Amino acid sequence: MVSATPATMLKTAFAHEAMEPFFTGGAASVCENQSTLATAYGEDVIISDLRTGKRLQKISGDTEQVTTLAISPDGQFLVVCSRSQQMRIFSLPSGKLVRAVKAHEGPVIVMHIDSTSTLVATGGADGVVKVWDIAGGSNTHTFRGHTGVISAIRIFGQKGSTRWQLATGSDDTQVRVWDLVKRKCVAILEEGHVSVVRGIDFSVDGSLLISGGRDKVVNVWDLKKYKLVKTILAFEQLETVGFLAPGTLSGKTEQLIFTGGEKGIVRLWSPTTGEEVTPEQEKIITTEEVGVSEILYFPSWPSLISVLSDQTLIEHDLASKDLPVARRLCGNNGEIIDLAYVGPVDDETGNSGFLALATNSPEVRVVSVETQSSSVLVGHTDIVISIDASADGLWLASAGKDNVALIWRWNAEDDTFKLYATFRGHLGSVGGVALSRLVEQNNGYPRFMITGSQDMTVKQWAVPKPAKGSSSGEVIEVAKPAYTKKAHDKDINAVDISPNDELFATASQDRTVKIWDSEEGEVVGILRGHKRGVWSVKFSAYDKFVVTGSGDKTVKVWSLRDFTCVKTFEGHTNSVLKSIFISQGRQVVSAGGDGLVKVWDVKSGECNATLDNHEDKVWSLAARNDDKVFASGGGDSVITFWTDITEEELARKAEEEEELVEKEQDLANFIFRKEWKNAIILALSLDHPARLLNLFRTVMTDHHEPGSVTGLREVDGVLSSLAPEQLARLLRRVRDWNTKARTATVAQRILHVVLVSYPPEKLLEVQDIKRTLDALIPYTERHFGRMTDLVEESYLVDFVLRQMDEVLTLKVEDL
Repeated sequence: MVSATPATMLKTAFAHEAMEPFFTGGAASVCENQSTLATAYGEDVIISDLRTGKRLQKISGDTEQVTTLAISPDGQFLVVCSRSQQMRIFSLPSGKLVRAVKAHEGPVIVMHIDSTSTLVATGGADGVVKVWDIAGGSNTHTFRGHTGVISAIRIFGQKGSTRWQLATGSDDTQVRVWDLVKRKCVAILEEGHVSVVRGIDFSVDGSLLISGGRDKVVNVWDLKKYKLVKTILAFEQLETVGFLAPGTLSGKTEQLIFTGGEKGIVRLWSPTTGEEVTPEQEKIITTEEVGVSEILYFPSWPSLISVLSDQTLIEHDLASKDLPVARRLCGNNGEIIDLAYVGPVDDETGNSGFLALATNSPEVRVVSVETQSSSVLVGHTDIVISIDASADGLWLASAGKDNVALIWRWNAEDDTFKLYATFRGHLGSVGGVALSRLVEQNNGYPRFMITGSQDMTVKQWAVPKPAKGSSSGEVIEVAKPAYTKKAHDKDINAVDISPNDELFATASQDRTVKIWDSEEGEVVGILRGHKRGVWSVKFSAYDKFVVTGSGDKTVKVWSLRDFTCVKTFEGHTNSVLKSIFISQGRQVVSAGGDGLVKVWDVKSGECNATLDNHEDKVWSLAARNDDKVFASGGGDSVITFWTDITEEELARKAEEEEELVEKEQDLANFIFRKEWKNAIILALSLDHPARLLNLFRTVMTDHHEPGSVTGLREVDGVLSSLAPEQLARLLRRVRDWNTKARTATVAQRILHVVLVSYPPEKLLEVQDIKRTLDALIPYTERHFGRMTDLVEESYLVDFVLRQMDEVLTLKVEDL
């Protein structure tokens, strides 16, 4: 048989990887080697690889919201506390629960693990501070004295040191220092703050203590005299403070202080002069109020990680006092409304390495597919609902509910996009945007852009080139479109441009799709047939077809020659929200409100695959340049990458078929040579019930060795030495055979061997043993009853025969 070549093969099998949300706000923790990141995800905890951003495992919660968590510096333990007042200790990387104890009389608010990974300190809403042995799970210290909720906590101590101290802060504005060796409070620092203390830390040598709070100050305390030596005015409410290791920042030998708070930026301060070391910074995000809730740092790190209140983690490089952003991880992208592959095309792979996301927010996020690091494009003032990329990936268009469309240009220096032009003119939200496809023929610039709006009009915009002498960072303002056309009777949901730029299409809630001439802006065809609003329209790059997806739960393929529907695909149970062509136009991928992604054969109309990895509506689809992968994004904040493995799957099935033929021949040879042990084990592995039954029947009929239940001691020995998996498969067959009188004898004899050969504890290791035994018992009782009745009936036969013997004997004597 000649197999299909990859060029002609339809895609029917897909493997998937997912870019999943891992953070919903609250607590986050990293081990010292930065390999493991733990984040709160509602009531659960997500363990991720910080280097790649990929999820490693999910640790289920106790049905209550996580209040705080911490990974030990050595990465061996994870400690989690929730509103249930429970403290649970897990072993990593297995994620196995080691111990669970009730920690406090109220929720645990803050937690810290010492540098040796042996002690964990907890502070609760009950105003109590406790210290625990991590490995043993026992409470070693309990301190009372604060009159409010414990809001900051820190342990100081080193391996082999005799000095172990604990510093705590509370909303009673006090800072207390506790001696863990003497088990008492050694200092109350109560004259430094007038509001809740949110951050606290020891210097590397333990000579200084800093505390920061929502009173917008950082206090530096001398721990020899327990006196306030410096007050630094931060001019923002602080949520976290800490010491950098001496000499970490280039050009600075002293131990600097870092702070984070309501302004959403990380700042460095000199503890001696009280002056800020970092230059004036802009907030990383400007469209909403985002603050720094926590800063993760170890003295061995060349960088620090700030945790923002919008579930974003930002890694700052400490090589410069500017603290440049080295990496940005978004813990939760929110609802993904649209996506597109963007960025320069790699010379080796031929693919773009980034995804642009419209995430139900005013920002467009650009995410690296490989590392999941992201950047944020700020320009819109309301939710972005549509994006599109040029063919070369270097231009990005976005449009949203602010009635504005923006064009972004790739900046190779920053590996992200910079705002290039703004287009204003629509009177309603812009539901669809598309860039011209022939970028290369216009000296690298898009020729035009099409936008469709809630105001029921479609506009073509000429994309201007920068004026001579203008700066590269200047944003071009465009207020006048090339033309404006009244397009539909209801909202326009999507637009698309043909591969040759000659046509464009608009899809509307009025249940129609219109095909337009790009140059003249005139309608050349109307696609009618959908019974509800049309959410998606896409041109084929290889033939004169378009595909549409509608609220009537159908996908339709239309011919551009006569504007008729040539195929209708039915199978979704909710609205079809997106549809695209793949496989050189021979297949269609559709995504729906039912959370499913379906792959269709355009020629036959059959569904080749139904893909399920989303728990909410799937709004968006985008195919990679090489057509081997496509991505889907939905309301569950999950981006799934579907990779075509059809060729590999066909090769695997061919190998399995070939292997099966060989094994069946081996089985026939074993039976012919009467190698019962090999025959039974192979028949079990092949899972051939009929072959196995005939094998046992042959043994029981043709052989009768003394002391053997099955007829051959060799077979008894095989049945008594099976692995749990093999035994489970055999018992399932015995269960089936036991339901019929013709095969019950074989089943009962095998069951006899099993029950005699295996102790109860071994049988309990068998998968689904209870269910199997529950099915065996009633039929066994029925067979036993039938045999008992036969025995009783045999007594009657014996009686009749004896009576006949007596009669015959009497007649003989008479003679």
